[in-house]
Amino acid sequence: MEYDAILLVSFGGPEGPEDVIPFLENVTRGRGVPAERLAEVAEHYRHFGGVSPINAQCRALLAALADELPRAGIDLPLYWGNRNWAPYLTETVAQMRDDGVRRAIAFVTSAYGSYSACGQYLEDIARARAAAGPDAPRIDKLRHFHDHPGFIEPHADAVRAALATLPDRDPARTRLVFTAHSIPTSMDATSGPDGGRYSAQVHEAARLVAAAAAPELSWDVVWQSRSGPPQVPWLEPDVNDHLEALAADGVRNVVVSPVGFISDHLEVVWDLDNEAAETARKLGLNFARAATPGTDPRFIGMIRDLVLERLDPTAQRQALGCVPTWDVCPRGCCPAPRRAAS
Repeated sequence: MEYDAILLVSFGGPEGPEDVIPFLENVTRGRGVPAERLAEVAEHYRHFGGVSPINAQCRALLAALADELPRAGIDLPLYWGNRNWAPYLTETVAQMRDDGVRRAIAFVTSAYGSYSACGQYLEDIARARAAAGPDAPRIDKLRHFHDHPGFIEPHADAVRAALATLPDRDPARTRLVFTAHSIPTSMDATSGPDGGRYSAQVHEAARLVAAAAAPELSWDVVWQSRSGPPQVPWLEPDVNDHLEALAADGVRNVVVSPVGFISDHLEVVWDLDNEAAETARKLGLNFARAATPGTDPRFIGMIRDLVLERLDPTAQRQALGCVPTWDVCPRGCCPAPRRAAS
């Protein structure tokens, strides 16, 4: 296929204290989240000066891609648009239209499939194209990559490095704990054409990382960063609740690996490095948090590989797992959750 641009699509985040509340209002618009809850989350951002790490991480990702892609013979301009903060996706797609882009490849900074991790980004792209009008470029999203070696291997090395910092790693007293962002159970049930695709992909990524990093250790998948009303069931257990259960079972050493993330988002540096670490301290657990891929050369190489797959249908497809992925999402895949009547 002929493409003339690559588009990085991400979540976005505030870049100063004055951005925090407007950003959170963008994220929660239409969800009925009370102002006091926004104020509570805003304090997490203000703990870091009102700046989310995610935009800086996107800039670093773009710089690494600008260096790597030409070496693979991929000479395409790079664009960047966010869902919830500047640079907004609608403005970026309009700029692409003005620059004469006709067909672009989109890399979304989520490895998994669900409405919030995939389907909502497709809706964002569709809205941005509609706003740009009839001359908007066609934009094709790259496939999920939860089991690509370039995603698994950096996570595995990070787990090994975190384990090395523990004072004790007796297998009988040590546990690997993999986390990903929790979602409503109803959203997971409709992820993928056969349901449960999100949780299945997270479990598969965790299995692959654990097998590569420390096959002698037991491991669990837990969830973090729940944000919904208490009456709505979300994926459980929460990481903090699970740490309490492990301590009660005699576990004393824990490595937490945020396998649901590609870089150190705010949910990682606050929910794990602050809240989960404090829970572990109170429980007397030795706690280490494994790093995320970020701009690890293998992860950048993975993005290159995904682009080459799309440019050349005969290119070798790298996947270590067995949970199916696809290049084009089936119609009706990962529908938006129904909003409760008010």
